[in-house]
Amino acid sequence: MISAISPAKTLDFSSDLQIGSSEPPIFLAEAEKVNHKLRSLSAEKLMSIQSISENLAEQNYLRNQEWSAEKIMTGRQAVLAFKGDVYLGLEAENWSEEDMFFAQEKLYILSGLYGLLKPQTSILPYRLEMGTAITLGRKKNLYEFWQKSIADYFKEHIPSDEPIVNLASKEYFKALQSAKIPNPILNLEFKDYSNGKYKIVSFFAKKARGIMANFIIQNRINSTDVLKEFNLAGYYLDEAGSDDTNLVFLRDKQ
Repeated sequence: MISAISPAKTLDFSSDLQIGSSEPPIFLAEAEKVNHKLRSLSAEKLMSIQSISENLAEQNYLRNQEWSAEKIMTGRQAVLAFKGDVYLGLEAENWSEEDMFFAQEKLYILSGLYGLLKPQTSILPYRLEMGTAITLGRKKNLYEFWQKSIADYFKEHIPSDEPIVNLASKEYFKALQSAKIPNPILNLEFKDYSNGKYKIVSFFAKKARGIMANFIIQNRINSTDVLKEFNLAGYYLDEAGSDDTNLVFLRDKQ
């Protein structure tokens, strides 16, 4: 059983914390091609296609220009570099080396620039959401660009009957769907009680995905059935709303 999560726009490259050794990206040559495209885009263009402020556009223009495959091992481990809501729940900074070793084999981070990342993969600062409207050669978007690389990787490294726990956003998990991988998928949803009903609240749902990913890693879980026992942060399984391919967890008003 493996888990897939989204990256984060918020990054931390100031800390020197490292757990175990780092390794280069799985698809470094492909990431170079994506960066080559990004380098050709002005700050104004980045501002437009990424819907970001002028300051962020300037920052990421410089990041794109400074990015280099030769410098990749001077970066940070991906799971420690990302600092969004999912990573608040994941709490990777508290992992032991044994936790990291397990996660390295069982957790994947989907990425617009890098395709697939493992926790110990060294990355340089970037901002590129998977849904960003850019073309790369004959590929009309990033989903098309990454499709074959991801499909080939799964075919070679991951048994087709190994379940994938979907803890990613729709935007990012679409990258796996586009690759048409044959693995069984287990989708997870986290809903909070608000205004008289249970619904997905973005911040809480993202953090809960990270908490679940950490739960899997801390407990070395390899069976999807065990996930039904998840009861952290006040969540519990909605048996009536769940089935073999979808698990729904509810949390009553905090």
